[in-house]
Amino acid sequence: MIRYAKPTTVDEALALLGEGAWRILAGGTDFYPAQGTKPFRDNVLDINGLAALRGIAETDDHFVLGARTTWTDIIRYPLPPAFDALKQAAREVGSPQIQNVASVAGNLCNASPAADGVPSLLTLDAEVELRSAAATRCLPLPEFILGNRRTALQPGEMVTAIRVPKLAVAGTSAFVKLGARRYLVISIAMVAARLAVENGIVADAAVAVGSCSAVAKRLAAVETALRGLPVDHRLAAAVQAAPMAELSPIADVRGSAEYRLDAVREIVARAVLQASGQTSDHAMVAA
Repeated sequence: MIRYAKPTTVDEALALLGEGAWRILAGGTDFYPAQGTKPFRDNVLDINGLAALRGIAETDDHFVLGARTTWTDIIRYPLPPAFDALKQAAREVGSPQIQNVASVAGNLCNASPAADGVPSLLTLDAEVELRSAAATRCLPLPEFILGNRRTALQPGEMVTAIRVPKLAVAGTSAFVKLGARRYLVISIAMVAARLAVENGIVADAAVAVGSCSAVAKRLAAVETALRGLPVDHRLAAAVQAAPMAELSPIADVRGSAEYRLDAVREIVARAVLQASGQTSDHAMVAA
């Protein structure tokens, strides 16, 4: 017999998860499309009654985004400028109706290479909080998303929060998404960049790319090339010259691998320039 449960406390949800296998239903924006016309075979754990998992909190060391926090919540909450890329990405997650119900944690657990929220969270050194009835653990985001549709979630665990260390919220950030049209599109490539500038010099840089590898990736050589540079035309030149060995794009209906590699270098430069304050163009680039 298939079970459906809608717990009202996190402890109740974790107890149920400890009893057997469940599919977790959060916003449902990926859950139902993935189900398609197939009959339900799995027990369904509906976590939409867990009020404790929705909202943004601040501790001495972290910003804590509850697992059920929606993209609209992210857009509306007064976060530091380092979160601007995440807010821009939030506006690209489907339509406003989707943004009102889709959760940040659901975007991570779906583990799509094209998940809009992942590059921005990578530039913020985000950690994923996982809880079971027995324990709580935190994983850096690159250790949580293991591949296309694969995560490090263990049986009995659920994501309860995304934690962003305050040490990673220096500077300002920007997000650029390349798609075949302006709205409601799965990206060909997307970039988040965060720059901390001191006295006109890049003190720190974080750059991440999605849709160009099985999981979104930070670009270590690009970040290294940007650090120490003055905020001028040399930033774009450094991006154009730096290796991007982390990327291994596929060819699909949205674009060839070669096109993605050429395009991503351009949109990395645009995101870096936006994050540095050299341009106010935050629009998605049309292919």
